[in-house]
Amino acid sequence: MTERPPTPKIKPRAIPAADRPRVGAPRRIADLMPDIGRAAFRKFGFVQSSVVTRWAEIVGTHYASISAPESIRFPVGQKAGGTLQLTVTSGHGPMIQHMLPDIVERVNRFFGYAAVAKVAIRQGDIMPTPAERRPPPRNLKPIPMELGDSLRDIGDPELRTVLESLAQGIANSSGIPRIS
Repeated sequence: MTERPPTPKIKPRAIPAADRPRVGAPRRIADLMPDIGRAAFRKFGFVQSSVVTRWAEIVGTHYASISAPESIRFPVGQKAGGTLQLTVTSGHGPMIQHMLPDIVERVNRFFGYAAVAKVAIRQGDIMPTPAERRPPPRNLKPIPMELGDSLRDIGDPELRTVLESLAQGIANSSGIPRIS
């Protein structure tokens, strides 16, 4: 039996981007930003870019106005027990130093595990970030009366807010969602 020569691999012809059918719906730039910034954040020691973007939620607005996370350095081969590098506005170092156990606990609660074991502080300038204010969407329908009345009796304000948000979503939907 004789051996056949290998068949040459034929490269498929590339379809120009303008002629390709669009897959999925258009996406907002805000949805793409974590993907775009992920490589840069990893380069500077951040496993999750949301630590930077949500710093005010993690430590509170007061501490976020005088401090900013710079990087998280983990021991080689580990993803726990890291060192959080904080930049603190001049003169606020002693106050932040007293709050370090609370800051470490809040960051670890944000991650869901003991990601940070210690914090290194350096003085520097913090660029103030204005609070993001967006007007509410115009097409919101009011919460139906029967749902709104039953929510007023809930004592926990956070639970009430979540349930009102759910009721608002139901009111704005166009019927029962379909799973396909």
